[in-house]
Amino acid sequence: MGFGQLSYDMAHLLGGGVLLFSFVLLYQRRLSGVIAAFAAQGALLALAVAWQGWAQGAPGLYLTALLAAVAQAVLLPLALRRLVRHLAVQRAVEPALGIGASMVAGVALVALALMVVLPATAGAGLQAREDLALALSVVLLGMLMMITRHNAISQLVGLLSLENGLVLAASGVRGMPLVLELSTAALVLMLAAVAGFFVFRLRESLASLDVSALHAHRGEREGEGA
Repeated sequence: MGFGQLSYDMAHLLGGGVLLFSFVLLYQRRLSGVIAAFAAQGALLALAVAWQGWAQGAPGLYLTALLAAVAQAVLLPLALRRLVRHLAVQRAVEPALGIGASMVAGVALVALALMVVLPATAGAGLQAREDLALALSVVLLGMLMMITRHNAISQLVGLLSLENGLVLAASGVRGMPLVLELSTAALVLMLAAVAGFFVFRLRESLASLDVSALHAHRGEREGEGA
């Protein structure tokens, strides 16, 4: 087996692992499982980015891998666990869509990503095309998790998983400037901070992390106005 084939296989193995844990996130029924799966996805993302740095001869990607390992695999999961304990929230995930239906929708989104990316990048190398398809699948599954979960913490994890897909996509493109990768990560982390503020405000106002409570609260306000 030549180096090129080894690089190709390892990139797909690690990228496929990140995608697999997107499905694990959709399957989880409890917040503890969601947070553990997100930490594992972050660790695999760090390995995938580090491998790309070695395969591409891009030392800057090692810093991205280190940031992913520290933030996505350690700090954010610890912060989420502390948040769950501090707020004493219900530990169930509270899906708006059943687990089975979510998995089917996830498979459909992966197929959509393949159908969109592969033809659109016909002029690029095969490895880059497939890496982008994997990354787009992770992004779409993160969006699906945000849509199909009532619990705000689960939605926040979906947003962070979406960020993992963006970082995976950036690392798979040769010559991607490190500053652009870090800017992308900083942007999504800022969104995560806003989402965290939303979580605390929702808990303070409604004593619940179920975003469906917003609709009931809005209905009560409209009733008072009438």
